[in-house]
Amino acid sequence: MTFGEQVDESTAHSILDRSMERGVNFLDAAEMYAVPARAETCGATETILGNWFAKTPGARDRLVLATKVAGPARGMPWLRAEVSKAGIIEACEGSLRRLQTDVIDLYQIHWPARNVPAFGALYFDPTKDKPSASLLEQLEAMAELVQAGKVRAVGLSNETPYGVHEFVRLAEQHGLPRVSTVQNPYCLINRSYENGLDETCHRLGVSLLAYSPLGFGLLTGKYDAAGLVGEAGRMALYESMRKQRWGRPEALEAARRYNALAREHGMTPSQLALAFCYTSWRVASTIIGVTSLTQLDECLDAWGTTLSAELLKEVDKIRWEDRDPAQ
Repeated sequence: MTFGEQVDESTAHSILDRSMERGVNFLDAAEMYAVPARAETCGATETILGNWFAKTPGARDRLVLATKVAGPARGMPWLRAEVSKAGIIEACEGSLRRLQTDVIDLYQIHWPARNVPAFGALYFDPTKDKPSASLLEQLEAMAELVQAGKVRAVGLSNETPYGVHEFVRLAEQHGLPRVSTVQNPYCLINRSYENGLDETCHRLGVSLLAYSPLGFGLLTGKYDAAGLVGEAGRMALYESMRKQRWGRPEALEAARRYNALAREHGMTPSQLALAFCYTSWRVASTIIGVTSLTQLDECLDAWGTTLSAELLKEVDKIRWEDRDPAQ
């Protein structure tokens, strides 16, 4: 999601080349990317990926390609006002064109159409309910895309235990595509996935694609000294990012504690944060977002880092003292 905003097309293609050289085999995009979202860059990430596929023989066949259809617009009037069966199918057609491919391996619903506590909201508020496309209607749209050979598997994102359970129940009841994955935040400063959704996914056989494993950069240590200011990094560059969950002062304070813990144990902050995801039984794949080859290599080099039981106890101690500030 950095491609098309922080990262120009040439740099993005270099990052993709290196990724494939180093064994990365899963790419995740969304129709609304790049981020922060602007009408001018909506779809830019998919376009950059599509252009790379077009000039890189064999790349498409070697990679699992995922993208997402946006839910109802959240301050983005250039996206759909509401989700519908026709809207999902139309969005998929647009993604296929931009990605220059005939099929999407994993097509995900970016966020729920219904009222849910998400993106930093802690509590469900039933008074905010309003009419929305039913989960069955959304699954029926996905079924049409699968039957047409345009989508291979379906997934969810920013979902709740109820949502995952209900999508699976409806799929099994009506003979529709069963949800394969859920893409939710999971990192040291946001472990809300562990509050019931982990059991749901484990028992239903739904895999977690963990996003923001570095907490939007807070868990790299680059903001430790100066705070969320400067000339590099999304949190410093974009005021809109600082107004979100990752911009909470308590999130940075907690991140600083984890970063210090990493250094105490001879690791970089990124190594600790990524190893926490890479080694968790909960995680099927970890989604990293980088802006340079250096960042890419650092993230991939963290693979294989092990965390002792004693260190994990110290991690949990910080967690319970700070209670997931970026949840």
